[in-house]
Amino acid sequence: MKTIRKAACLLALPWLAGAAYAQTTPDSDLRAARVLASNCANCHGTLGNAQGAMPSLAGQQKTYIVEQMRAFRDGKRPATIMHQLAKGYTDQQVELIADFFSRQKPAR
Repeated sequence: MKTIRKAACLLALPWLAGAAYAQTTPDSDLRAARVLASNCANCHGTLGNAQGAMPSLAGQQKTYIVEQMRAFRDGKRPATIMHQLAKGYTDQQVELIADFFSRQKPAR
């Protein structure tokens, strides 16, 4: 039951972030990217620096993150929950998230 609630909350986060994404200035893009990327923190760590078995996103190539998110969304990459989460993002939101994490400094 807890897993279902957690998944439902995680799936709702992209829509909640939509209001922050409505603006199109560089500052608003950065704010939107931070809000969208914060949805990833539970599994991938603060600013994309994961603890434990989850992969870190900080410092990854933007194109790699975009490709993986699309693969999850399109069912081309198997996953337990990422395929569901990725469906909640537009291509533009995925680009913002990928750009944000590619600019973060890896912890290791």
